[in-house]
Amino acid sequence: MIFGATGMVGQGVLRECLLASDVERVLIVGRTASGIAHAKLRELRVPDLTDYSAVEADLSGFDACFFCLGVSSAGMSEAQYTRITYDLTLAAAEVLARLNPQMTFVYVSGVGTDSSERGSIMWARVKGRTENALRRLPFKASYMFRPGVIQPMHGARSKTRVYAVTYMLVGWLLPLLRAVSPRRFLTTELVGQAMLAVARRGAPQVVLEPGDIYDAARGA
Repeated sequence: MIFGATGMVGQGVLRECLLASDVERVLIVGRTASGIAHAKLRELRVPDLTDYSAVEADLSGFDACFFCLGVSSAGMSEAQYTRITYDLTLAAAEVLARLNPQMTFVYVSGVGTDSSERGSIMWARVKGRTENALRRLPFKASYMFRPGVIQPMHGARSKTRVYAVTYMLVGWLLPLLRAVSPRRFLTTELVGQAMLAVARRGAPQVVLEPGDIYDAARGA
């Protein structure tokens, strides 16, 4: 199951899931259609991502959830960012933990997330609070992915305008940076492969920084 499949990371994860021979079916959950057709892909449109009461029957029987839904905090108050980052994530995760106790839940967070929830950077506090709440839910396992710079591959694109423009202007540098420091600069392909790897076999740590994500993908 994938949330945020139309975002840049979600597009990469979806591609890897559809390519993986051991993935039998994929459900993407969201408000908008992905525009992708595939034999093992199904889409579930949910107008209100805080309320899954009408679709619970469609959310059972899954081994893993890749939660890639997120927004930039630029221009947002803490209350607005919390509503999207914390409230929407926990609304879905609490239902999934109840319906799929054997599920592995993988959450896309970010480098610099503040696990103490008390730091001076707003987005990092909210992400830290979200991570901590997810770790308390009764999933089989939960993992917090904290990627930094990600190079979009295979046509993946960011829906956030500032990121999309940045990739357009300096994207040519990313392959060079990856050649120098491959464990620091990731790709959407590597992130997707790493998510599948931890869903299959787990990981030594709950929180995966860029180097850990790279290692998980290389061991996939």
